[in-house]
Amino acid sequence: MTRLTGSALRVTVFVGEHDTWHHRPLYSEIVHRAHAAGLAGASVFRGIEGFGASSLIHTSRLLSLSEDLPVAVVIVDDEERVRAFLPQLDELVTEGLVILDDCEVIRYVGRGDEKGNQGAKGKKSL
Repeated sequence: MTRLTGSALRVTVFVGEHDTWHHRPLYSEIVHRAHAAGLAGASVFRGIEGFGASSLIHTSRLLSLSEDLPVAVVIVDDEERVRAFLPQLDELVTEGLVILDDCEVIRYVGRGDEKGNQGAKGKKSL
């Protein structure tokens, strides 16, 4: 497991929910490539409303015809690893936005890492 504390770099990728890469959701391809690259972690967040370079507003409201909601993929790791991953994002993201932010990791602990944790179910002993 990757240990990560202190200074880090966060990359956020904004794409559409229905964007694809070889018939697979683009956000899923990004997450799986980040995992294969050994990055510390990646999460996908579905937006409820937004617009981008096209200026078309996408929303989850019932009366809207738009179903292609905004999606944000967030990856955090040390700067060297994130920057090494950027060429893959350049290949994958043909429409969307990729941003980098400096950040500080305060705590990064996986299930089973905490003292007193009882394995895969994530329950702590009393």
